[in-house]
Amino acid sequence: MPAFRMPVSARIRTAVLAAAMFVFAAQPVLADNFEFLAAPEIELNIVYRVNKATGEVGACQYGDKEGTIGVTLCYPPGQGASALTPSIYGLVASRHEREAGVFRVDLRSGAMSICYVLKQEVVCTPPAR
Repeated sequence: MPAFRMPVSARIRTAVLAAAMFVFAAQPVLADNFEFLAAPEIELNIVYRVNKATGEVGACQYGDKEGTIGVTLCYPPGQGASALTPSIYGLVASRHEREAGVFRVDLRSGAMSICYVLKQEVVCTPPAR
């Protein structure tokens, strides 16, 4: 009995469909690298950013600049805020209205750090559980 062979056009359609499924399946991973959270302090306009895979934390806020509509001031990772061991990280705000920092949490281990802006950079306490 002869082996079944798909026509060339069907093989091309199958290959294109498989490639498209791979691209669409990978998109959420590529598009979901960061999490953002506003500081709980009601008088601040700081938004924190964490790289969900590495735990690196940064922050940005609006700033006035004469003669312009304003500027985005961003603070790079400083002491303790740089990349950690690969895991799944997130940000959590306390419910304290006067808290300028946020918690960086490792969702796998349960370890937490407190991160805040200090001297033009984001710093974080050592992770603890």
